[in-house]
Amino acid sequence: MTKKYRKTAIIEAEQFDGSKEMIEKYEILKRSWVYKIKTLEGDEYFTLGDWIATGIEGEHWPIKDEIFRKTYEEVKDE
Repeated sequence: MTKKYRKTAIIEAEQFDGSKEMIEKYEILKRSWVYKIKTLEGDEYFTLGDWIATGIEGEHWPIKDEIFRKTYEEVKDE
């Protein structure tokens, strides 16, 4: 029988704006109109407006904006 599961880890993320600061922070390479970031699974490509997530081990990966908005909600500090 199939069961449903929810992710329980909290991530940090910021929406990529193409700024020099973000490019340097995440060691991003620009390739024409797309950007490239190194992830644990290898190089991944993304565009402006996508999100850069940081996992619990400090790893980074891009998430398409529409997927991010459907999958994550902001955690409010108490």
